[in-house]
Formats: sequence, structure tokens, C-alpha cells
Amino acid sequence: MATSILPGEAPDRPQEECAVFGVFSTSEDVARLTYFGLQALQHRGQESAGIAVGDGNTVVCMKDLGLVTQVIDEGALAALKGQVAVGHCRYSTSGGADSWSAAQPHMSAIDEVLIALAHNGTLVNTNRMRADLIGKGVQFRSQTDSEVACQSIGYYTRETGHMTEGIKITMSMLDGAYAMVMASPTALYAFRDPNGIRPLCLGELPNHAGWVVSSETCGLDIVGARFVRDVNPGEIIRINETGISSLQGVEPGRYAGCIFEYVYFARPDSIIDGRSVYQSRRAMGRILAREAPVEADLVLGVPDSGVPGALGFSEESGIQFTDGIVKNRYVARTFIQPTQEMRQNGIRIKLNPLPSVISGKRLVVIDDSIVRGNTSKKLVEMLRSAGATEVHLRIVSPETMWPCFYGIDTATQDQLLAANMSNQEMCDFIGCDSLAFISLEGLREAVSADHNSYCEACFTGEYPVKLPESLTKTAFLPRERQTE
Repeated sequence: MATSILPGEAPDRPQEECAVFGVFSTSEDVARLTYFGLQALQHRGQESAGIAVGDGNTVVCMKDLGLVTQVIDEGALAALKGQVAVGHCRYSTSGGADSWSAAQPHMSAIDEVLIALAHNGTLVNTNRMRADLIGKGVQFRSQTDSEVACQSIGYYTRETGHMTEGIKITMSMLDGAYAMVMASPTALYAFRDPNGIRPLCLGELPNHAGWVVSSETCGLDIVGARFVRDVNPGEIIRINETGISSLQGVEPGRYAGCIFEYVYFARPDSIIDGRSVYQSRRAMGRILAREAPVEADLVLGVPDSGVPGALGFSEESGIQFTDGIVKNRYVARTFIQPTQEMRQNGIRIKLNPLPSVISGKRLVVIDDSIVRGNTSKKLVEMLRSAGATEVHLRIVSPETMWPCFYGIDTATQDQLLAANMSNQEMCDFIGCDSLAFISLEGLREAVSADHNSYCEACFTGEYPVKLPESLTKTAFLPRERQTE
């Protein structure tokens, strides 16, 4: 669901996680390639951005609050020269949104050697690790779980004398979701949690000029890199002047890649686990049309993630697809406060209907998800005010019933609409004529997924990594209040 970008308003869908990108090349401008890679991945986080570069002697980092284009300019790129770079754009799921110190990459010192780490995901057990490292004399600059990982790698590298050993020891201690890239002055490292919850892939630059790692394949595409493979769960990849090497940092567990990547997070032109995100979303629409048919005049997709599903719904149902909602593509997160009147009308800052198209029509509106339902409610009101006679809402993901602890910023369970209301109650709250969600079986079919192969915790409450009680005791509803 299109999220309000107004300051202080709670988001009405699962929020973007983060993006990581890394390059090793002795002949290319690695900082510039990273800049464009992060631009391709900007959809995964818009609160802060940063690039760190190793030049053989040290690592220099440039980061700040804002979009990639706001943080990095030509002057910054001119100062970031070397052969290894890592970059990050952030949506905060741990450690606060508005702090420069929480922006990534995070830096750590191993005696005189600096390292820089960027992380996509969320770790669930870093309180104990942080306390242990503080007891060993390690100092922290932020409250993020990512800095705990960075400082741990630095500490254990210093203890063992080997970077890969520092990474392996740290990986053996971490619980949760992580896809990480790290730069030393001379090498690029990439490693992934043993369940593969967050995506990470490897590519090669043209003419064998170097290697690239990226959260999504669209990051490879923008720099002309050829997709080689996904980074395996629990794997550590090291790239330096001698080439690329791989070792198993921790034993892989049950694969549990986030199924919501296909629903919303990934860009439609990305490929995840060999499956086109765009084609998966189109298949979701076709399956939803079979599962929840409705008589209507037009099918609309809520831009952007709802559009492929709307095309699929139209194909299967025979109902005409149309562009009935216009998205302002130049609106980004802002620190400028709107007026109260604009706040009350906030969804129109980002989305606006076309009355000439939808007036007098019965609409099927396809969207990716519903979390709190507030934006869905505003959307339906907006479509009715534009003259729609009926609004039938169809969602290409199952009901979001459980919070995520692995790098997606969803609400506690008491704020999740589907965990507190029946389908009819949700329909009445939102104000639509009917409401239906794709079944979990239908979603699995759309992504060609074995039901044991993906993390579906936000739909089922079955978490692939054990959660500490400190996280769950305030996040879940009492069992008697959970809507079945």
C-alpha cells in the first residue's frame, strides 16, 4: 500500500528494509559504480545513505541523512578513490531513523586498519553481544545492531589475526537476518545469514574488470555487471587482487528467504532465486482473480507494486485494465512539515485519481498489502470522491497477522488490522464494497515456492529463527485476542 510520506505518520504497509552494494575493481571508479548501484536500490531505504572506499592503505567513508543523490555529489566521488567500495541506503529497523551515527556503512578499527560494514536485515540477539564487547573495552557510537556486528568482526579479527576468522566467529554468534558487505583497505567481503532471509547476489563487471555484490539484480544491471549467482546462506565471499574465494562461515540452515520480496520489496525488474519478481506479481493477480472474482468495469493497480498484479487480474478475469491512479514520482521522504490541511489530505501528495477514467465505474483495485488500513481507507475515500460507484479491494498477499523481526518494519500485532478484525470488519473500516486477499497457497504458487522454502512468518507466525522473549513479550497479542 502506498505509504504516507508525511512526518510523524505511521506507515501503512511493511516498510523497506535496507540495501547493500559492493564493488572490487583495480581499473574502474568503484565509488561511482556504487553510487549508481545504490540509486538502483533506493527503493529499499530512503532515510540515509553512504559509501566507504578502501585504497590499499585505509578506508574513507562518506555518509549522511537523505537520499543517495542528496548525500553523494561529484566532490564526494572525487575524494572516494580506491579499488574496493561498499555502499548502503537505509530504512531504520534498529537504532533510530534520524541519527547520523546510525547511518551506514559503520566503521571499526583493527589496530591501525579500518573496516567498513553495511548490513541489510535485523539481528535479534545483539544486546548480549553489545554488553560483552563493552566489557572487553569496545566503544560504540550508535544503538544499531549493525554496529555490533562490525565491532565484533573488528574485535575477533584482532584476536585471531585473520579477517575471515573474525567474520566466522561473529557469524557463529549472530541470530537473525543479515546480508552484509564489508570493505577493508584491500578486499571486499560479502556474507549472508544461514537461512538466507535477506537477498544478496554476486555479479561480474564487463571484460572481467571486477566483481559486484548487490541486494538485488537490478543493482548489477545498472553497472552492466553479469549476474553470476546468489551468495549462499552462511557463505563468506572474499574478493581482492588475487581473485575471488569462498568459504562456509556457518553451516546453512533451512532456507527461509523472505517471500515478501516478491510481493513488494524487490524492484519488479529484479530476479530472486531465479524467479522474475515482475512475473511473480503478475501471477499473483491471475491467481487472485480465480480465488476472488468480482463483477466490475475496470481493474486498477495502486502504483507501483500493485500494477503487475492488476495486469494479471485483468488477463484472468477479462475486466479491462486502466491507469486510474497517478503517482507523483518526485515525492521522496522529506523533513519539511506540511500544513495540517495537507496532512489530512496526505495521500494526495503521492497519489491522485483520474475522475475522467473512473467516474461512474465499478473498480477492482489491486494492492500489495494492508498493515494498519489507514491508507487503504483514504484511498477508497479518494476513489469514491472521484466518482467510483463501487470499489472492490483485492490484495496480492495474505493477511498480515504477525510482526516481522528480520529487517522489515511492521507494527506490533495489536496494530495489525487483520490480527484484530474479521474480513467484514476490515471491509467496513476501510469502506470498500468487498475485500479479499490471496491465499497463502496461491502466493506460493505465484512464486513457484515450496512452502518449506520461504519465510512466511508475517502470515503464519512461524519464525525460522528463534526469537528472544525480550522481543516477543510486547509484540504479540494475547492468544485469546488473535483473530483466526
